[in-house]
Amino acid sequence: MLAAAIALARRRMAFWRRPATGGRAQGYRPQARAAAHDLLTDLPSRVGVAAALDKAFDRADTERRPLCLLYIGVDGFSAVNDGHGHEVGDRLLAELAARMKSLVRQGAPLARIAGDEFMLLAPGNLEAGRHVAAQLLALLARPFTAGADELAVSCSIGIAEYPRHGGRHNLTGAAMTAMRAAKQLGGGAHAEYDPRMGSDQREHNELARDLRLAVEKGQLELFYQPKIDARSMQITAAEALLRWHHPQRGIVSPALFIPIAEQHRLICGIGNWVIEEAARQAAVWRDMGLRMRVAVNVSGYQMRQDDFVDRLAAALRKHRLQPARFTCEITETVAMEDTAVTAASFERLGALGVHVSIDDFGTGHSSLAALRKLPAAELKVDRAFVNDLGTSADARTIVAAVLQMARTLGLRVVAEGVETVAQRDQLSELGCDEMQGFLFARPMSARALGLWAMDDGTRHSPAFASSLFKESAVARPSPLPSPASPASPRR
Repeated sequence: MLAAAIALARRRMAFWRRPATGGRAQGYRPQARAAAHDLLTDLPSRVGVAAALDKAFDRADTERRPLCLLYIGVDGFSAVNDGHGHEVGDRLLAELAARMKSLVRQGAPLARIAGDEFMLLAPGNLEAGRHVAAQLLALLARPFTAGADELAVSCSIGIAEYPRHGGRHNLTGAAMTAMRAAKQLGGGAHAEYDPRMGSDQREHNELARDLRLAVEKGQLELFYQPKIDARSMQITAAEALLRWHHPQRGIVSPALFIPIAEQHRLICGIGNWVIEEAARQAAVWRDMGLRMRVAVNVSGYQMRQDDFVDRLAAALRKHRLQPARFTCEITETVAMEDTAVTAASFERLGALGVHVSIDDFGTGHSSLAALRKLPAAELKVDRAFVNDLGTSADARTIVAAVLQMARTLGLRVVAEGVETVAQRDQLSELGCDEMQGFLFARPMSARALGLWAMDDGTRHSPAFASSLFKESAVARPSPLPSPASPASPRR
């Protein structure tokens, strides 16, 4: 074991000492070779691989045998560059290329097409292409060493068969379309080309185009879903949920447009709008006398913005909101990102005093040690475990373990996706602090939530905690109680 560990350490040291661009060891390249070759990975470029592709297609035509073109894209590569720097990103691409070269047979056309995208031509039909794709996914999924840290990345692979899916001049486009389809489904997998993907891609591009203008055209709106105190069964907070009112398509699901926003780097601008709008609405409710915590979802892209916390602080100052009454919900996956920028954002959120919630908890790989370093105040149990509470002993064990971990760290626990009375009762019995779900209320407009807060109490639904809603008799808002005050228990 020790010998294996030493050998592994040596290989890692040798890789990180190797110049990212090949250095002098590769010697002087004539201008023609430089144009046909990628200096970073020492692979042929798009130009350099053209002759090899033509030869392979000619042979396939002569022998009447199919070929598969695999288009490979690295998932989330921009996050590596943003979080670890471009030098680490370059070394990662060089190592990816080295692994691919070790898998393919000598002379097989393999090229770096652009940025974090590669292309490989493999002999055989779709079945053979699937086999190569599976090998590539397993090989590229192995962690990479970056100094003292390990990076885990995944890839998406599109497969197109020649001549079934296109001629030699459009096969690359077909494979690229399939790769993008794999990315849209979450990445870390392969997808085979289907002619219907072309129309799907056109729809994707149209949505991306329309989404760029959605903010300035006033098509975005925040709905709010209340959170319920598990002991009093009163409403004490609300989560802001984004809705897109498309002029032709109607309401577009966030499950559809959020991945598009992330892929096209629109998510930060939309996220900034969400923070500003949620802060504005919280101030409106405060002036009504409705004092409750308002939560917004923060993406990994926002956490990696240098000015994210500054923008949040500016919005809170502008609307005179107490930071402790504003929640940033950050997924467990993003919270566990080991990047310098993400860590700095967490530190600044803690210094600002914003309430931080770790969302979708239980789906990632958190540890007590990692959670202790974060300025989090609560954990939010993923709805998948709540859904299975009544039928799965494992789900109940996981929820109980999350609650025990939270108590150890002094954190509150919120369960989302509560839809039945049985789930509500089990969560209360286990000691959950807050709940959220269709059993209590569906997401509603800000106006609807305000009207609900002023209801006379005749409806059979959760009431707003009396400490949070008192109609103001004066125009000027009274100071918000601090989180530690008797009138506002710690949330």
